[in-house]
Amino acid sequence: MTARSLDGNAVAEQIMADLAERSARLRAAGRPPGLGTILVGDNPSSSRYVEMKREDCAKVGIESVHAHLPAEISQQELESVIARFNADERVDAFLVQLPLPGELDEEAALLAIDPAKDADGLHPVNLGKLVMGGNGPLPCTPLGIVELLAAYDVPVEGRHVVIIGRGLTIGRPLSLLLTLKRPGCNAAVSVVHTGVPRQEMVLLCRQADVIVAAAGSPGIVEADMVKPGAAVVGAGTTFEGRKLLSDVADDVAEVAGWLTPRLGGVGPMTRAMLLSNAVQAAERALA
Repeated sequence: MTARSLDGNAVAEQIMADLAERSARLRAAGRPPGLGTILVGDNPSSSRYVEMKREDCAKVGIESVHAHLPAEISQQELESVIARFNADERVDAFLVQLPLPGELDEEAALLAIDPAKDADGLHPVNLGKLVMGGNGPLPCTPLGIVELLAAYDVPVEGRHVVIIGRGLTIGRPLSLLLTLKRPGCNAAVSVVHTGVPRQEMVLLCRQADVIVAAAGSPGIVEADMVKPGAAVVGAGTTFEGRKLLSDVADDVAEVAGWLTPRLGGVGPMTRAMLLSNAVQAAERALA
């Protein structure tokens, strides 16, 4: 068996095309969507991530509002800029790029964001809405994974999904999202992590119809852990020098029914969902 590729680039392109049409309608109504980015300092990876987000905005007709702040900025000054973005009518959604340098308080910065303008969907208010099944911006990577599986007709509803990793950006919110009674979700979900004995993790994974690896542990999912025909999503990555390593071992491709590529799987979907949150926020504002 050779796994079918869960090509995130292809699905993201379709989503971006739809967002471009929706952005054009908003512009025609006099309400162009806007995505804000706040970058503190000059971390090369963070700078590149923000640059890519701004490039994505240009592709689909979203206004990009950016603030590049010095690493030496005080907490009060940073929160003043966040308040400015909260009040700026051009900005429908925005994010503070993490990690923040120095002694800046990341939690306080995130809490200062208006939940209605939370581009990442990770504000405690929006995570609370997710727990309750309410409406609000959804976390980008978990939503991107759900949309990717749905695009390739991977059966999820009523199936067993094992998530490896309990982090705030992927594992924890994805487990909540997948249990909701909504299309592409409604699954039985098990969450394991590196604190779970390896043999227990292996036993659970062998029962899974879908495995999502988001532990940031290279090769944590091996071929003998995968039920033949199961879908495997590699959402965790690690750099070894300049080489990108996946949480999923290469030989999994010989057992799985579906598998994300090492490059072009979950990443493009995360970026597409970020833009989607901005466009949805603009549509809500117009309505």
